Amino acid sequence: MKRFLLAWVMGIFAVSGAYAAELGDDGLHKASWMRDTFKDLSEDLEEATAEGKRLMVIIEQRGCIYCQQMHEDVFPLENIAAFIEDNYFVVQINMFGDVEVTDFDGTTLPEKDMVRKWGALFTPMILFFPEKVADDQSAAEASVATMPGAFGQYTTFNMLNWVVEKGYDGEESFQRYHARKFAEQSK
Repeated sequence: MKRFLLAWVMGIFAVSGAYAAELGDDGLHKASWMRDTFKDLSEDLEEATAEGKRLMVIIEQRGCIYCQQMHEDVFPLENIAAFIEDNYFVVQINMFGDVEVTDFDGTTLPEKDMVRKWGALFTPMILFFPEKVADDQSAAEASVATMPGAFGQYTTFNMLNWVVEKGYDGEESFQRYHARKFAEQSK
């Protein structure tokens, strides 16, 4: 019995470890589904759309315990990692970084200044975008949904689905969608 339990626990870690993120040189978690781009959001959106995916920007910072929580407890879950990989083009922004970011409106700033321009105060902060963004809109204006902070697996999974299903265009708010999906998942 002990061998069975040990094998079962090791199997759980092996499955979730397949999607575990490593720490990069910048101190941020690097998941396999993140894209290394030039951080030109218009180009990233174009590439995401060409792949049939949605653009998702995740703002994080070194030492963020909530980012760590998401990367250790939520993002590695097989259903969530696979859903992100299949449906999202993810670009990571360092809240205090110096890499140049070009916003949809053409403004180019270091990451730390762009984050300030967007008004992002917490990490992780996830911005979700539509398939098309006007040239005069900033990312903060164009985002169809924002996920500020760390959330559990059900809220995260439901938010990812709500955006892909374009729930933001419908009459059902995310809160109602989440309550409905949570009730369905609990049956």
